[in-house]
Amino acid sequence: MKNNTAKKLLSLFHWKIDTSISLPDKCVVCIAPHTSNWDFIVGILFKYATNLHASFFMKKEWFRFPLNKFMKSLGGIPIDRSKKNNITDIISEEFQKRDNLIIGLTPEGTRSLNYEWKKGFYFIAQKANVPIVLAYIDYKKKIVGYNKLLNPTNYEEDIKIIKNFYSNISAKYPEKFGCKI
Repeated sequence: MKNNTAKKLLSLFHWKIDTSISLPDKCVVCIAPHTSNWDFIVGILFKYATNLHASFFMKKEWFRFPLNKFMKSLGGIPIDRSKKNNITDIISEEFQKRDNLIIGLTPEGTRSLNYEWKKGFYFIAQKANVPIVLAYIDYKKKIVGYNKLLNPTNYEEDIKIIKNFYSNISAKYPEKFGCKI
């Protein structure tokens, strides 16, 4: 998809883009809220509209024929959640091997209500010594983007900052967004 096409599609549906900060060459992008499959579509349009070269992890079931090549072309990396791999170590090692790596992760880990967010995004960033960028899709304001950067130091303190950031963001299905601080 071309940059202009993605921008026009977002504009057609009255979405605005927020890129208030510059992205570092290496970072973990925390994306929330995640309550609908529409989040993926809006996120991919944002990725192309801003020429963002980012990858994302998704359960391996989405990478079966006929979607497999398409998902990989979007930056998707399949994850087998049935195996007990130490994905945190694997991803943090990838950061050490590359000059540029931007990985988007949804800490909720599901589109269902989940107050206990997955901690992987945080510990990947901490282990790789890269910042966390807070990205969001606000359905009420029709804004998609990122505008806060956090260097991980202390999980208990930092998760409060992260959830506080997202507490004013409107999910597609607000009743499914578990963002209690």
